[in-house]
Amino acid sequence: MNAVIKLNSGSAPKSAIEPIVDKAVRTTMDGNTAVAHVAYRVNEVCAIYPITPSSTMAELADQWAAEGIQNIWGNIPLVQEMQSEGGASGTVHGALQSGAMTTTFTSSQGLMLMLPNMMKIAGELTSTVFHVAARSLATSALSIFGDHSDVMTVRTTGFALISSANVQEAHDTALIAEAATLEARVPFLHFFDGFRTSHELNTLDLIPDTSIREMISDDLVRAHRARALDPENPFIRGTAQNPDTFFQAREAVSPFYAKVAGIVDGAMARFAALTGRHYKLFEYEGAPDAERVLVLMGSGAETVRETVKALVARGEKVGVLQVRLYRPFSAVHFLAALPPTVGAIAVLEQTKEPGAAGEPLYLDVVATLAQGFGSGQRASMPRVIGGRYGLSSKDFTPAMAKSALDELAKRNDHNQFAGKNSFTVGIKDDVSFSSLDVENGFTIETAKTTRAVFYGLGADGTVGANKNSVKIIAEDAKQYAQGYFVYDSHKSGAQTISHLRFGPDPIRAPYLIASAGFVACHQFGFLERQDLLRVAAAGGVFLLNSPFGKDETWDELPKSVQQQIIDKKLRFFVIDASTVARDVGLGVRTNTVLQTCFFAISGVLPREEAIRHIKESIRKSYSGKGEAVVAKNFAAVDATLARLFEIKVPATATNPKDKPPIVVASAPDFVKRVTSMMLVGRGDEIPVSLIPADGTFPSGTAAFEKRNIADAVPVWEENLCIQCGQCSFVCPHSVIRARYYNEDALVGAPASFKSAPVNARGYPEARFTLQFYVEDCTGCGLCVEACPAISPREPDVKAINLADKAPLVEAERANIAFFEGLPVNDRARVDFDKVRGIQFLEPLFEFSGACAGCGETPYLKLLSQLFGDRAQIRSCLATAHRSPMRPAAHRSTVAVCR
Repeated sequence: MNAVIKLNSGSAPKSAIEPIVDKAVRTTMDGNTAVAHVAYRVNEVCAIYPITPSSTMAELADQWAAEGIQNIWGNIPLVQEMQSEGGASGTVHGALQSGAMTTTFTSSQGLMLMLPNMMKIAGELTSTVFHVAARSLATSALSIFGDHSDVMTVRTTGFALISSANVQEAHDTALIAEAATLEARVPFLHFFDGFRTSHELNTLDLIPDTSIREMISDDLVRAHRARALDPENPFIRGTAQNPDTFFQAREAVSPFYAKVAGIVDGAMARFAALTGRHYKLFEYEGAPDAERVLVLMGSGAETVRETVKALVARGEKVGVLQVRLYRPFSAVHFLAALPPTVGAIAVLEQTKEPGAAGEPLYLDVVATLAQGFGSGQRASMPRVIGGRYGLSSKDFTPAMAKSALDELAKRNDHNQFAGKNSFTVGIKDDVSFSSLDVENGFTIETAKTTRAVFYGLGADGTVGANKNSVKIIAEDAKQYAQGYFVYDSHKSGAQTISHLRFGPDPIRAPYLIASAGFVACHQFGFLERQDLLRVAAAGGVFLLNSPFGKDETWDELPKSVQQQIIDKKLRFFVIDASTVARDVGLGVRTNTVLQTCFFAISGVLPREEAIRHIKESIRKSYSGKGEAVVAKNFAAVDATLARLFEIKVPATATNPKDKPPIVVASAPDFVKRVTSMMLVGRGDEIPVSLIPADGTFPSGTAAFEKRNIADAVPVWEENLCIQCGQCSFVCPHSVIRARYYNEDALVGAPASFKSAPVNARGYPEARFTLQFYVEDCTGCGLCVEACPAISPREPDVKAINLADKAPLVEAERANIAFFEGLPVNDRARVDFDKVRGIQFLEPLFEFSGACAGCGETPYLKLLSQLFGDRAQIRSCLATAHRSPMRPAAHRSTVAVCR
């Protein structure tokens, strides 16, 4: 491919954000979008294969190319999706060798598949930037969440590694890296924390296209092009070498790497001249005469910097050194940035390298200090300890940062340094005893920042509505705003927690909210499982989406929830958002209703102005889906305020009932001590000793979860049922079970237990029951769609119909207990070649964390039914969740990897 870049083009490129970015624009976006905005503009080819959490970058590039948006040279980049990450990196390699400006986006295992091509790209001194939303690598378990274990494996490839700590930095560093790689000829990997930065919404200043254009040298682009493979000027690149020359070839690249630090420093200086935002390879912040310093990179550096500011204001001699250019590691710049007064250093890292003397950055720091001391660049050698934090997006708070600084001040009885090396912070390690104590009451949040937390359900629109709220607050209320969204591996149908901050000052708080003035619960059932109000600040507001009337809701709250509302003196607001949404035709999408409630209660904008902005946001979000959808959302906004009520809080708790036990008393010990803690949102408190070291978890834990995420569940009309088995066959979560049994087995059955005579010949005294596990149902409705039995009198009624779950739960618990006591049907007497027979085979995969209506899990369930406890299933999909799908009484062996 020999596409021609239009250098010095006089035409203005079409921007991804309107209007054309020809001057600095303050806006709100997430880290992925901020990076893609730059990467798309300065490249001709984007070879992509989306992987969480980097997918947004690839998807945006694809979308912008389809919309005809041009790069800074007036061309539309070629965006090519491949069939694997290896294919994407191979495409990058090939396009680069043809002289095209080329990039890609990836994470985790996807990055691992790119390593062979990365070694070649670096070995051939080819300019490119890979943008990585750093994520955990699968080890004993899969995790889709963020840390630095993937990017740390790239150290030997020859790629330069440059890190960003927040959304603005990610946006800016994407351009600095692109400019530097062209001059250095060393390829760059630009990384930022998966989810914590990639998915955080924050206010930033966009780089004008004119500044982007100025940062990219035409001469260097021409030089990059001149190195391309060209039939008119043939040569060979990528030879095979014997021992006599390979060593020399590897050493020949050393001068290029020696220049990288200076080149990046120069690019940062040029960037500062254009934008006014200054960056350094190693940026120190804190007391000029600091005695204790933390060294780290990534979003954790933001937390430490803000913590250090607070501690210095109190008179403590502490500081933080943020690493931006990690490879090549510049000892000169590191030593120059570190105050000479420092006597103790803790290096914090978001990765674990088992068996090593220390994690990678720690070893670099120790070696650099030792060389500096040995060469006379430093008068003394500080004490250096290393620690780990934030693996797999584990929250890292100012209190944890303070505990690491406090560790540097520890002395023994002889006044000797007693700081713990290879420590951990944020967990309870009762195996190796590496963990530090944390003063959880320590906070640096100010009253000027408004904090709100929203508990929603995946696919109910809560996250989307809160993203719109952040943009309204930032762009219309002219405040700084931050939105971070905690997702669950269960994906659609799992709990989501939205953390929103806004105020008059920039928000630099990449950690979860611990004290919120506004708490909203969008699913009433959450109150029976978790302590949601622990994050509510005294005197704050609690908004509840309740299916009960305004006069009944208080009495339905568990006693402990009532007491918290009283003790914290919370204002309590209630709305039946689900009914409002259904009445206007929005189904289960309650987001517009609850977003309107937030603005009506919070007062962040005058009510009428807020309503106007919400409707503008609705039109922008849904206009592509048709005017009818826009009209329904407008109707939801208008209907909301009339149905929003403030409840007068009584002086005492009135409900004698509290939350039910999270798991039954007969549950296994592991479920009681481990799984149940996860289910109530307290997994962070589980000590190391209770987690299986090799990732081997007991099967069957999902059966105790009882997610209760469906408002409507199937109800069986036994007199209409033809016992065909279609419903249980299509059910993605194995919540529909069938059994046949002798009539005398019904002795002692609950009054609500349903059965019907078996309608097949040869079973004269047999009964048939279809049982629904309603607390595990996701409400997808596939069973209703598949049911062929329609009432002859009522065409809208089938043998299975969806009905309100709330009044059914208690009776169905008793029905399920009785059903499970019935004998399991003999496999030898089941006809395997018919769907009708398959329904009587016990599924050994049940209650998965898949999305409602999933089309994949029914096949796994069917395999387990057909082959029973003789099956060994090794899945290469990300199907392992925090509570794995349960193999039932007869167990299949399952290995999960990604």
